[in-house]
Amino acid sequence: MLDPSSSEEDSDEGREEVLPRAPPAPAPAPAPAPAREGRREAQGPGSPSPSVHSEARDEPEGRLDAEQERRVRLQLYVLVVRCIAHPFNAKQPTDMARRQQKLNKQQLQLLKERFQAFLNGETQIVADEAFCNAVRSYYEVFLKSDRVARMVQSGGCSANDFREVFKKNIEKRVRSLPEIDGLSKETVLSSWIAKYDAIYRGEEDLCKQPNRMALSAVSELILSKEQLYEMFQQILGIKKLEHQLLYNACQLDNADEQAAQIRRELDGRLQLAEKMAKERKFPKFIAKEMETMYIEELRSSVNLLMANLESLPVSKGGPEFKLQKLKRSQNSAFLDIGDENEIQLSKSDVVLSFTLEIVIMEVQGLKSVAPNRIVYCTMEVEGGEKLQTDQAEASRPQWGTQGDFTTTHPRPVVKVKLFTESTGVLALEDKELGRVILYPTSNSSKSAELHRMIVPKNSQDSDLKIKLAVRMDKPPHMKHSGYLYAIGQKVWKRWKKRYFVLVQVSQYTFAMCSYREKKSEPQELMQLEGYTVDYTDPHPGLQGGRMFFNAIKEGDTVIFASDDEQDRILWVQAMYRATGQSYKPIPAIQAQKLNPKGGALHTDAQLCKFYADRFQKHGMDEFISANPCKLDHAFLFRLLQRQTLDHRLNDSYSCLGWFSPGQVFVLDEYCARYGVRGCHRHLCYLTELMEHSENGAVIDPTLLHYSFAFCASHVHGNRPDGIGTVSMEEKERFEEIKERLCFLLENQISHFRYCFPFGRPEGALKATLSLLERVLMKDIATPIPAEEVKKVVRKCLEKAALINYTRLTEYAKIEGPAEKETETMNQASPARKLEDVLHLAELCIEVLQQNEEHHAEAFAWWPDLLAEHAEKFWALFTVDMDTALEAQPQDSWDSFPLFQLLNNFLRNDTLLCNGKFHKHLQEIFVPLVVRYVDLMESSIAQSIHRGFEQETWQPVKNIANSLPNVALPKVPSLPLNLPQIPSISTPSWMAPLYESTNGSATSEDLFWKLDALQMFVLDLHWPEQEFAHHLEQRLKLMASDMIEACVKRTRTAFELKLQKASKTTDLRIPASVCTMFNVLVDAKKQSTKLCALDGGQEFGSQWQQYHSKIDDLIDSTVKEIISMLVSKFVAVLEGVLSKLSRYDEGTFFSSILSFTVKAAAKYVDVPKPGMDLADTYIMFVRQNQDILREKVNEEMYIEKLFDQWYSSSMKVICVWLADRLDLQLHIYQLKTLIKIVKKTYRDFRLQGVLEGTLNSKTYDTLHRRLTVEEATASVSEGGGLQGITMKDSDEEEEG
Repeated sequence: MLDPSSSEEDSDEGREEVLPRAPPAPAPAPAPAPAREGRREAQGPGSPSPSVHSEARDEPEGRLDAEQERRVRLQLYVLVVRCIAHPFNAKQPTDMARRQQKLNKQQLQLLKERFQAFLNGETQIVADEAFCNAVRSYYEVFLKSDRVARMVQSGGCSANDFREVFKKNIEKRVRSLPEIDGLSKETVLSSWIAKYDAIYRGEEDLCKQPNRMALSAVSELILSKEQLYEMFQQILGIKKLEHQLLYNACQLDNADEQAAQIRRELDGRLQLAEKMAKERKFPKFIAKEMETMYIEELRSSVNLLMANLESLPVSKGGPEFKLQKLKRSQNSAFLDIGDENEIQLSKSDVVLSFTLEIVIMEVQGLKSVAPNRIVYCTMEVEGGEKLQTDQAEASRPQWGTQGDFTTTHPRPVVKVKLFTESTGVLALEDKELGRVILYPTSNSSKSAELHRMIVPKNSQDSDLKIKLAVRMDKPPHMKHSGYLYAIGQKVWKRWKKRYFVLVQVSQYTFAMCSYREKKSEPQELMQLEGYTVDYTDPHPGLQGGRMFFNAIKEGDTVIFASDDEQDRILWVQAMYRATGQSYKPIPAIQAQKLNPKGGALHTDAQLCKFYADRFQKHGMDEFISANPCKLDHAFLFRLLQRQTLDHRLNDSYSCLGWFSPGQVFVLDEYCARYGVRGCHRHLCYLTELMEHSENGAVIDPTLLHYSFAFCASHVHGNRPDGIGTVSMEEKERFEEIKERLCFLLENQISHFRYCFPFGRPEGALKATLSLLERVLMKDIATPIPAEEVKKVVRKCLEKAALINYTRLTEYAKIEGPAEKETETMNQASPARKLEDVLHLAELCIEVLQQNEEHHAEAFAWWPDLLAEHAEKFWALFTVDMDTALEAQPQDSWDSFPLFQLLNNFLRNDTLLCNGKFHKHLQEIFVPLVVRYVDLMESSIAQSIHRGFEQETWQPVKNIANSLPNVALPKVPSLPLNLPQIPSISTPSWMAPLYESTNGSATSEDLFWKLDALQMFVLDLHWPEQEFAHHLEQRLKLMASDMIEACVKRTRTAFELKLQKASKTTDLRIPASVCTMFNVLVDAKKQSTKLCALDGGQEFGSQWQQYHSKIDDLIDSTVKEIISMLVSKFVAVLEGVLSKLSRYDEGTFFSSILSFTVKAAAKYVDVPKPGMDLADTYIMFVRQNQDILREKVNEEMYIEKLFDQWYSSSMKVICVWLADRLDLQLHIYQLKTLIKIVKKTYRDFRLQGVLEGTLNSKTYDTLHRRLTVEEATASVSEGGGLQGITMKDSDEEEEG
């Protein structure tokens, strides 16, 4: 708002030169642009105050400004209070949106403290982790935002805005939560909102809430007249005393005076229009033919106001009186007030209705009746019903009884009679003791008085009196009454005293009526339209009456006379209001001297004189007597609207520029009553709204749109009510405002993050874009091409990108305004620079996510423009990113988190994915990724070579299969460092995992590195498909090569290990052999995951061929090591069989053994030969089976191994027996073989070897041969086999 000393009035033109602004409201605002200073608001015929310019010559400039400003405000306040006192055009709107209470800085700080207390656990509000996270995000992102602080400071933020932002945030969070049986998400939302409200209120006592409403809070309601007076006293800076003086002097509580004032104003406006038409002095219009149209507009507007005034009921209280709706022509006929053809009143149109109250108190002087006799009174209004009082004793004739009557007689006759009950037997009627006849009028005394009663002849009660009161109420449409002498040319042609009543039939129709007693219709009447009333000197030829006045009209003069001055003053005042004349009658100076009675003036006249004197004393008579038709209402209204808007923006509501209902009502009434042009009103409103918006206030763009659309339709001649006159000044001002508004809107769009933070006010950005399109239109009917609007919005968003990024870097302290800070940043370490850029990237992503969440809907018409804005934004970020990356040392992988952070955001945005910045990001990181993969490949190859050279084949836990339980090196949060060059050692966190049997350290390290590398590349989510497939293919090929090398090195080591192993039954499979076996098992499993390419048909046949080669290699290697292991086991069996060969029949060794045993058996108990050998072999088989079963992980391979082992063992025994078909087995050979075969069969069956393998042909052959040998031995050997048999029995003797 302008400061009082600011010079908007520096120009030599117009009234603004001497009419400064009002004192400023609390909110500071700079002066408007120089282009608007000094311009006349509107062309007006005169100054708001008659003596403004004359005083300007004599007073000092500073004092003149202050004094002139006070006078202008007082003059404006007079006009405003008249609008409030008697409105006849506007009503307080009831359909306006209710504005919310605004938040101030203290409330925002308190709100932050309450939410911080909740997050610190200092409140009693119980909440789950999800709600706490939502509140924490709301607190960090929204409440602590400097944009919100600025919005609160500008007064455009309400508690509802805060609640809606929180609600919008939690809706997204709750929708993403998993479904919970029995708990709907709507229930969760309502619960969270209730908790938010609890945090927002804090520990406030709920009973205090009703007392929060401040005085200004009433402004949103429908206000009474007293509240409107008080509001505009504050708006215009009027003192209470000044208001009281003006209130009394303007007679604001007198509806008749206010209606008369309106009639005078409208008559003056019509006369002014006629004068303008006659003198041809018009404002400058854009077309010459508009001059005639302008006069018609003036006449039409006045006729409309007259019709509005006419439509008002004369009073709101008279149920008996119904307004006579008179038909009047709504055209310039209002100027011909004395036309003979106008519709005349009939006598029945002015019939009045009166209410009489008769109260009988007591009777005095009653002597003719015995004290114990009953007396009573009757009362009647002649022509009406009769009422009776209660009965009373003659000794105390007191009643206090009231009778209510209605009559249509302005001069009714009231009869009151006193009766006593007759005691005679033949008496038919009670005896009348006395009577009184009264002739009350509405001006008669209403207090109880004693009246002498007329008594019958010969009555003893010669001094009989009755005390009673007669109150005759004055109907609202009866403006004055009393006795006057009168003589006229058309009515009242004889000079005589008559009883006159001034009757208001409608707002524009009054009649002077004379009445006789007991008559409801007037004897004669005169319609006052067109008459002018004034005081006159006495007429010597007329006898009767002392104080004269007359009513004059073309062709008629009526002379009136009253008995005293006070009565004349009251009659002239009443008739002055009724005629609507512009001339105000002034009584003669010697009025008091001419009062023949010399008494005090009538109360009303005395008050009028008192207030007039007091008003004159305070120097305010010029404001009350100023002719509104000669004031510059264009300037005055601009001042009024400006001050009202300043007051509105500084009250306790977040109004966004919208007036309150009471303010809208007063402004509407002012414009209608005083003829303020609608275009001028909205041009001034636009100017003020733009000025406040430029100074940081939050203004609703919809409000700007309404006013601009009105002005545009007016200037371009496309108004809904038809073409109106357009002045050159209006057109010029509109073009100037249009240009300024366009600049303002473009600036707001360029600062959309700061003008509309977090999408608040709701829908404001979308409305701003819509308004911009309207402003860019050449005229109201021709739509602007969409490309032109898009071009302007694109330019704004380009600026917005620079503005947003500049402020963001200042916030992130990447670019400091001081040179010293810049130098410090330039000298920062590479790690520091990378950290800053990573932080800046997070902020950039947050900014763009907020744009998408809160502003994307407004730009829904141009989604590509928002994408261009984002690309421009990222282009600015590119400079800082490239600088930081260039400073990084070679072969440093710390920048990968930056890539993943940015890529994860960009790839999920359909408009930014593979855009300009995204491609640039890929170009930067392609060499890094390739280099990293190259070095990792080299590192893994070295680790295989060195690892297998130094491998101890100690089993460790399979890391790759346990990856979900281990913190993997995932970008961007890296709890572990990825394998770096030249380190090839097993990670230290693997040490505690060496407890269980599994693969070797080298193989597990290999598989972990391959898996981690592939997961790292997978987590990069490389957006470009071709390079992503290339990376995937390369890593799969690398994994295949590495696994192939691992398998080959393992096979070699396995073979060497077996060669060194024992070939006797002492052989136990070492753990290292099992570890090697497990390495191959893991290789088989890992190859499925690490070597399987998910590339569709693109690499299909070629890759399947390559991958099957790896599988075949692993399978063949597994088969080979199974074969080698089986061969080793078979070699042990062959060693056992070779020992049994010593007992072959016909050999020298066999003869010696047989003789020795037989000879020794005669003297000692010789142990059974061969049982130790069988038991040793069986123990060898069982223990190796257990070792393999325990330490080898793959069940399928164990089964294959056992199948081959069993089949090979049976085959070897069968071959050994086949070589001895012609020989009979030695008893010890037979016993050993039977035990080995039976135990082997049973053990392998327990290990899960299938029946088909167990009962093979080889086994059948073997079984038959041993059965035959057993039968032969049992016949030839006397001692038998000592319980060892091929029969299925578990009762065999061991040993």
